[in-house]
Amino acid sequence: MRAPQTLPSSQFLLLQTSSKTFVKTVNIASRIIPRLTLLSRQATRTMATTSSTSTPQPAPWKQAFLKDLDKMDSPEFVFSSLHAAPKDSPTPYLPRARYCIFRGFWAELPENKHNEAPMNPRVFESEMPTFTSDVRMMKVPELFSSGSGHADKEEQMQGSGGGGPCEAVYWIKETGTQWRLKGEAFVVGPDIEGESEQSKESSGVRTVKSELGSRMRIVDEGKQGEWSWNKELTAHFGNNSPGLRGSFKAPPPGKPTSEPYDDKNLALGTKVEDLNDPVARKNFRVVVIKPEEVEQLDLSDPTKARRQVYIYQADGTWKQEERWP
Repeated sequence: MRAPQTLPSSQFLLLQTSSKTFVKTVNIASRIIPRLTLLSRQATRTMATTSSTSTPQPAPWKQAFLKDLDKMDSPEFVFSSLHAAPKDSPTPYLPRARYCIFRGFWAELPENKHNEAPMNPRVFESEMPTFTSDVRMMKVPELFSSGSGHADKEEQMQGSGGGGPCEAVYWIKETGTQWRLKGEAFVVGPDIEGESEQSKESSGVRTVKSELGSRMRIVDEGKQGEWSWNKELTAHFGNNSPGLRGSFKAPPPGKPTSEPYDDKNLALGTKVEDLNDPVARKNFRVVVIKPEEVEQLDLSDPTKARRQVYIYQADGTWKQEERWP
């Protein structure tokens, strides 16, 4: 048997140094590789998020919808929401419905020569119908309590927020067409621009700006800095007649007339000229419907009746399906 060879001292030192370098390299790599893997995963998630967040495209149903509404004497529709059921109820929510008036699409308030409020420049357009409401009406707390935030305290429902599921149904008898919009409804209140710093905004304000902003298309980027949420809210208030503005200073809706109320500031038949009337503006809200599905049911000709369904897609487009009525 041959005796094992002994390496010269110079080769042994070189091998020893190489081994230490290799071990050190492995140790460094063991720390770097997981970090690179994490960064790679984060980059992948970022790219996925960016690619799925697309500019909303013009809705193919919008012009037909407006054309039908133009034929109505008054653009009334039935707005339904979910009301929290009593504790002993077998279901958590009960349906509620009422008539409302279409006030145009959000960020596209129609011109009104009687509206003296400052108007935003036409910077955005959208397919989100609006109507006005009183914060004391039941529809407002219903949109808060049935939304993802499930607000159940009165103080949580006094500002902007909501997001509860809803449906809006329009029947245009002049054309024999029914329109049904399904989606979520958000409430725009006086706190929408109450603070200049985003960190001071309520979660409701952040939700409203995020959800509605995702459906607002820029049409004049140069004037984007001139557009404000609060100006849009005030313009909606000014779009109402003095008598309708005064309804926001009426006694509390739905309360028994036998109960005491603030009769010094609240009364029926009041007319409000001041666009910043503190009592009326405290109660005034704009509700914005963010549709996820729109249905056009054409019954004008029984032999050709069709149901057109438009479903909003993640890439900002609308998928159209023709169905039987």
